[in-house]
This record gives sequence, structure tokens and C-alpha cells, in this order.
Amino acid sequence: MSVIIILLIASISVAGLFLLAFIWGVKSGQFEDDFSPASRILFDDKPSSQTNHNNLTK
Repeated sequence: MSVIIILLIASISVAGLFLLAFIWGVKSGQFEDDFSPASRILFDDKPSSQTNHNNLTK
């Protein structure tokens, strides 16, 4: 019976830590940019000049 109490306290502590981390993330602005991840796939990356140089010399 005492093991259940220990596990209950441990699980509530872990859940509380995750809740605090989530609240900290929301307050620090981690979830504010919801436009760029969805549209990032639509734009091509510009190749670097070093990559082009290596392809030409081979």
C-alpha cells in the first residue's frame, strides 16, 4: 500500500513539472509563431556557393 502512495506522489510531481515547463514555454513565447512552420516547406533553400563550387569541380 505504501508503494502506491510513493508512486502517486512521484507521478503528481512529474506532472507538475511538465505543467510548469508548459506554462513557462507559453509565457516566454515559444508557441506564438504558427505561420512560418506551415509555409516553410513551400520555399526552397538557396544553395550555398561552396556547394555549387564542389559540384563544378568534380
